[in-house]
Amino acid sequence: MAEKEATRAAYGRKLAELGEKNDFYVLDADLSGSTQTCVFAKKFPDRFFNCGIAEENMISVAAGIAATGVPAFASSFAMFACGRAFEQIRNSVAYPQLPVKICASHAGVTVGEDGATHQFCEDIAIMRAVPGMTVVCPADSASTEALLEEILKFDGPVYMRLGRYAVPQFYEKGEREFKLGKGIVLAEGKDVVIVATGIMVAAAMEAREALKNDGIDAAVIDIHTIKPLDEELIKEYAAKTGYVVTAEEHNVIGGLGDAVISALSESACAKVAKLGVNDVFGTSAPAGVLLEYYNLTANGIAEKVKALLNK
Repeated sequence: MAEKEATRAAYGRKLAELGEKNDFYVLDADLSGSTQTCVFAKKFPDRFFNCGIAEENMISVAAGIAATGVPAFASSFAMFACGRAFEQIRNSVAYPQLPVKICASHAGVTVGEDGATHQFCEDIAIMRAVPGMTVVCPADSASTEALLEEILKFDGPVYMRLGRYAVPQFYEKGEREFKLGKGIVLAEGKDVVIVATGIMVAAAMEAREALKNDGIDAAVIDIHTIKPLDEELIKEYAAKTGYVVTAEEHNVIGGLGDAVISALSESACAKVAKLGVNDVFGTSAPAGVLLEYYNLTANGIAEKVKALLNK
């Protein structure tokens, strides 16, 4: 079985590593133990600010730092980072296109027992709608670390979605090149393409193996950057297979699925089905139980693929 680690853990570790050779600041909203920015804070206390339970102020401070030309990483739970502080993100960060990197942990239903108010499945939709905002959702620790290097180099605002739940590690460190806006083809296939992001990438690879038993040859693409979307790659595989299934730990409204459908709308070269949270709030239960409850599993992806092909 593949080793498991939460992407938030990789975030904290990599931030501290990057801090050794790069000039940037890190801010948190009194959740550094949960977001794992505490690793950076311990190593570089002069470049870390705990802004308290005041996310709006944290984003404003980050914008002030970034206005001097020095990147700033701002972290909290997804619900608070982009839910509570949306106005500051829009007007103080995105409008002037400042290098603030909003790295939000505890996204999706895998927050588990924290319940409906903290299980934030609307963040990708919200951040996609902000002009000039880059939206990133890594699948595992290795991709988190690689993408952190990319967003640090990128001169503009970024929203990175991180999780609390320990997920399988299937990328080897340094194995692949990660570039913002460029998807990664993990498997070739001729019958359908599964376009996944975040923790659903591992499930997509598992689903692909299960689908082989039904004679279905599925391609799998990791879309780690949801905005800007790799439209060229998605159109290529949609035209090649004629069928697309998207998979995300996010509301089916406004996330990866809608981004893919929008990209394919003019060419109409494929039938598309979306797998995600079906426009409902979360509920309190262990993360693994919730993934089963919302059908965000390899079996859920395989069922969605078969239903699409049988239509």
